[in-house]
Parts: sequence; C-alpha cells; structure tokens
Amino acid sequence: MTHSLWLRVVLTCAMALPMLIFYAVGTLGPLMIADLGVPTPWLGWLITSTFGFAALLSLWAGPLVNWLGSRRGLALLFWSTACSYSLLAALPGFAGVVLALTVCGIAQALANPVTNLLIAERVEPAFKAAVVGLKQSGVQVSALFAGALLPGLALGFGWRGALACLLLPALLLAVLGPRVAPAASARKPLSLRVARPTARLAVLMSIQLCVGVVLSSFVTFLGVFAAGQGMSATAIGGLIAGFGVMGIVARTLLTPLGARMADESWLLLVLLLLASVALWLTAQATPARHWLLWAGALGMGLTAVATNAIAMSMVLRDPGFGAPAPSAGLLSVGFFGGFALGPPLFGLVFGQSWWMPIGVVLLACGLSLVLTRVRAAPGLQVVK
Repeated sequence: MTHSLWLRVVLTCAMALPMLIFYAVGTLGPLMIADLGVPTPWLGWLITSTFGFAALLSLWAGPLVNWLGSRRGLALLFWSTACSYSLLAALPGFAGVVLALTVCGIAQALANPVTNLLIAERVEPAFKAAVVGLKQSGVQVSALFAGALLPGLALGFGWRGALACLLLPALLLAVLGPRVAPAASARKPLSLRVARPTARLAVLMSIQLCVGVVLSSFVTFLGVFAAGQGMSATAIGGLIAGFGVMGIVARTLLTPLGARMADESWLLLVLLLLASVALWLTAQATPARHWLLWAGALGMGLTAVATNAIAMSMVLRDPGFGAPAPSAGLLSVGFFGGFALGPPLFGLVFGQSWWMPIGVVLLACGLSLVLTRVRAAPGLQVVK
C-alpha cells in the first residue's frame, strides 16, 4: 500500500488529460467557431459527442475495469487519450473534430472507475479521501492549463496545433503511467450486465446529472459570452484558469472536510446554493462590469466543481452506494449524461436567459435534501 508522489501524479493526470478537451472548447471556442465556420450553438454538440459517448460507456466501465484490472485500465485510458489528440490534429472539418472528441469519451468513461480502483488497491484508508480530492482536482488542473497556456499556444500554432502539443505527455503517460498499478493478474470474469444502483446512488446520480448540465453549459459558453461583453482572448483564458485554480483549492480542501462530516449531503446542498449565486452574478455581466464574470467563474470553481469530488469520496467511503468501480461508473453516467445534455440545451437559449442553469442547480439543491433522507434510511437500498 502506498500513496507516493508518482502515484498521485498518475492519478491526477488520468483525470486531467481526458477532460482537458472540455476546457479547451471553452477557452478556444471563438477560434474554433471562426475556423470551422459553424454557428455558436454548435459548440454544444462538440461537448455532447464526447460526453454522450462517455455516459453510454460508463454503464459498463465499472465491470470492464474490474475485468481489465487497474494496470490494463490505465493503459487503455492513456492510449485512447493520445489517439484522440492525434485525430484532433489530423482530421479536417467539424465532423473530424466530433470524431476525435468521441474517441476521447473512452478515456473519460474509464477515468473515475480506474482511478478509484487504484486508490482502493494502493492507498491506506486514512488517506483515501485526501487522495480522491487530489485526483479529482486533476480535472481542474486541466482547466488551469487550458486557460493559462492554450491561448498563447493557439496564437503561435493555431488551435489544432495547440492541442497537438498534448500528444507528448499523453504518450509518455501511456508508456510509464500503468507501472504505478499492481502487476496485472488473472482477469476476473467479464459481466456486461448493467448494475442496478442503490437508492442513495440513484439520488446522487441525479444530483450529478444536474451538476453536469450546469458545469458543461457554463464552461462551454463562458468564453463566447465573455467575448460578447468585450473581453479579450487572453482575459477569457484567465477566466478559465481562475475557474481551474478555485476548483483545485475547493476539491483539495473540501473533500477531506466532507469525509469528516456525518453526512456530506449537507455540504453538497450549501455548495449548490452558492453556485446558483455565482451563476446569477455571471448573468449580470456587461461590457462595463467584467468583474461579475470573474466573480461568477471563481465562484463556480469554488462551489459546483467541488461537488463531484465529494460525491466520488462518498461512493468510496459508504458501502451503501455499492462496490467502488461499478458505483463510480454509474455515478459517471449521471455526470457525463449531464455534460452531454447541458450545452445543446443551453445553446437554444444562449444570449437570452441564464435561468436554465440556475433552475437546474436549484433542482440539485432539492435532490440533496432528498439524499439526506435516503441515507438516513439504510434499509432502503435498491431502486425498484
């Protein structure tokens, strides 16, 4: 058992590299629209292509990871990420980008089950919550990287060239990353039967569906919305980077805090209420009030972003949610399903109303209250 630095690096990168493309779309969206010659709402379909496929695969990701083992699972994750970035650099047109992002959905579906299994195998119980928070913060590391570095790289190499720069770390991790996992053992039987969620997992999946809708809508269209308020490309990158930094802080600090609570559902409720305030502040931004964009981006990073790490920690710590890998896969179905649905739905009303994501996050608040009641009834385990 270990929680070495290299293990933490691999866990963080396993979460960061597949998700980087999501924040790249938010950061480079205006450049992609101009280069591909597509309407602004089509950005939403790029996100749907990758997360829709990831949500579908997540139905079987848990059993698949149990069958492959953590070492083979990590290898498949990093190689599929490298393949996606290769296709993104090589394939022309909007359809080529959609195909490349769809391939990345394989890695996104594997990320949480593989990393959760690796933590279960290699990290002592006392450190599990902290390591979960750290590895979940990898998603926000990708936001920091996308916001801080991609705009500059895109100015020099174009948006495709900027993303092609990610091939080297992806290939290095594909070769070296799996070595941190235990030696591959005999494969367990593969079952393609979709596990049925317990009652508490079903409610948590619903909360994460709402969070996915809100976060994907917010990040996908934040750059375009900010550009409409007269913000420069560099400043838009700063927004995404700031969002990422706050997400890292929130996930690293709040996940262990939640693990010390009797029921983390109350922490989810508070964070989601604050996220609704951050969304409202963003909606009030004007060309003369860019500070509201900063308040909204930093606020969403500090609140809504942390809820996914807390949810994953809940799944690892509470056996009432089910076995770690399958339950993480099912939780990802809800989260990725929200990511797939959010951008196209928000694209329909973009520029007219921010009430759609605000309403969805308030629905998640109500579901958090439901979760407190379900967790208080341990006899109610399976959704009928």
